[in-house]
Amino acid sequence: MRGVLGALTVRGRSFVAAGAAGIICGLLIPEPDLVRIGALLLALPLLSAFGAGRARYRLSCLRTASPARLPAGETASLTIRLTNVSRLRTGLLLAEDTVPYALGSRPRFLLEGIGAGGSRSYTYQLGSDARGRYTVGPLRVRVADSFGLVSITRAFTSTSVLTITPRLIPLARPPLGGYWLGDSEHGRRSIAASGEDDVAPRAYRTGDSLQRVHWRSTARYGELMVRREEQYWRNTASLFLDTRRASYSSPMFELAVTAAASIGVHLAGEGFDARFVTADGEVPRQGTFRDTLLDILAVLRPSRAVSLEAGLRALGTGGGQLIAVLGDLSPAQARELATARRGTAPGVALLLAENPAGSGVVASAQVLAGAGWRVAVVPDAARLAAAWQELYRASPGGPAGALTTEASRG
Repeated sequence: MRGVLGALTVRGRSFVAAGAAGIICGLLIPEPDLVRIGALLLALPLLSAFGAGRARYRLSCLRTASPARLPAGETASLTIRLTNVSRLRTGLLLAEDTVPYALGSRPRFLLEGIGAGGSRSYTYQLGSDARGRYTVGPLRVRVADSFGLVSITRAFTSTSVLTITPRLIPLARPPLGGYWLGDSEHGRRSIAASGEDDVAPRAYRTGDSLQRVHWRSTARYGELMVRREEQYWRNTASLFLDTRRASYSSPMFELAVTAAASIGVHLAGEGFDARFVTADGEVPRQGTFRDTLLDILAVLRPSRAVSLEAGLRALGTGGGQLIAVLGDLSPAQARELATARRGTAPGVALLLAENPAGSGVVASAQVLAGAGWRVAVVPDAARLAAAWQELYRASPGGPAGALTTEASRG
């Protein structure tokens, strides 16, 4: 009885009060017709509540979010489809979806009665500038009868998950001669190098190390030829992100996440077989590298790790190019990171610092550059694309100071 009275609108309660008063007055006068009128006024909202209560369990809700994953700052479309699976027509429906505060206000929409087997759809936009994984829903529907006497609210159980990834900054492809980040020979190849007869040479290209010149093939073809046994690392990469809490301020940590996401998506677009490593170790891949990276970065929080030991240990188990996104780094830690680069595979470091000219930043950059790394210092997101492009023109082991200044100017 309490549930029925709670579902009554102001009009419904007025009918009940008038009906009860009519019955009481009809019995006291006595006046049978007044009793009958009072009984009718009392019964009408109760019958409406009973009918609406039965109808509310015969609605199905289908939710579709497109896309389910999107970068921060963009919007997704969420479509809700309500279907009446009963044989009776519903009353007026007032629907309200449950939306987290970060995604905006709760949308409300009014749907006319849905006939038996019929359906109604409603689409709205939502998005956020803050990355994260958000649960949208459940949908709450208020079912009203035709007389406006009863309003019953039902909450569905289905929800939608919307993943807001870091903002992605487009990065330029390598210019001609900048094949250190991938060349035109696509696919993951590993040419045997067990002996001189097993070497598969190719023509010399600008930037190739003279140590890789294959003199026997050079004499045979009359032009410089180099070994291709290092083709493997041209198609593999390890993306390392320093996630230590002590390495960043809050804005710089968000910049680091944006940089890692942009570089990872760039690598995936270039066809690299890549892996993602943080200060806590390697992140197991679930699905493609791109999907794993974006899902992890959407919810990544600063780590409590103090050293880079776990991350460097994970880097040592793999090969290929090494691309590191770093925060505050001491020269000693820079030397430890420098040793993670294996063989002649390229090493690239983006140092994120609000003050690029700081002595600690310059010292760490010089340590990495002296070990053969390509280094750029990035003070904000607006300079990321320019710094990335500058890495292609930098010579390995070149002075970090010049590169820092150029990247800072954008």
